[in-house]
Amino acid sequence: MPRYKLTIEYDGTPYIGWQQQDNGPSVQGALTEAIAAFAGERVVVAGAGRTDTGVHALGQVAHIDLAKDWEVDRVRDAANFHLRPQPIAVLQAERVAPDFDARFSALKRHYLYRIVNRRADLTLDQNRAWRVPRALDCAAMQAAAQQLTGKHDFTTFRSTECQAKSPLKTLDRLDVTRDGDEVRVTASARSFLQHQVRSMVGSLVHVGEGKWSARDLAAALAARDRTRCGQVAPPHGLYLVRVDY
Repeated sequence: MPRYKLTIEYDGTPYIGWQQQDNGPSVQGALTEAIAAFAGERVVVAGAGRTDTGVHALGQVAHIDLAKDWEVDRVRDAANFHLRPQPIAVLQAERVAPDFDARFSALKRHYLYRIVNRRADLTLDQNRAWRVPRALDCAAMQAAAQQLTGKHDFTTFRSTECQAKSPLKTLDRLDVTRDGDEVRVTASARSFLQHQVRSMVGSLVHVGEGKWSARDLAAALAARDRTRCGQVAPPHGLYLVRVDY
């Protein structure tokens, strides 16, 4: 039974998230239906990460097992045909070894959070970025962000509903850059806790607005207390950019 690796792009706005559930449409559910429509079988679409409601992806990865040996271009094109007009696209399909696992074989995940720092409302970037009207000091945010890199107990920046066995994670990169009105926060690690990136971004915005210092951010981390998180950034600014294997 051949295994296929799918690289997927999607706008998460209309979905309850990646994971298929009974309370609304999901990205995983849409892919399951599209694959069933062309392959004639219902398969498990196993993703690299369970993005939340409203979170987008530029390079989500999933794997599927199909009974028939399909050409990879046919898998991609047939899936996309049956996905239309939903805002989901299979960018690439590849044959992979039977032991490849989209989730457990991943070596690193890369996320981007987009902030538009301006007074005016968003038009083209509505549901694609977080508008923060108060001026942000990106240099202060970048300096403070380095307090969070490395191996830490990220309980403060973890959802109370997170199901991970341990709050210990190693954050390889957390950088804040500006290009005009856009502030971009990039984060890389082997894995993340639920709401970790959004929680870190929200607290970094406190730093950028002058409400917190880098010392305050470090103290919040050290407290290992969810109530010490500054705020949680909204989901629509977050993108799963790439998964490394």
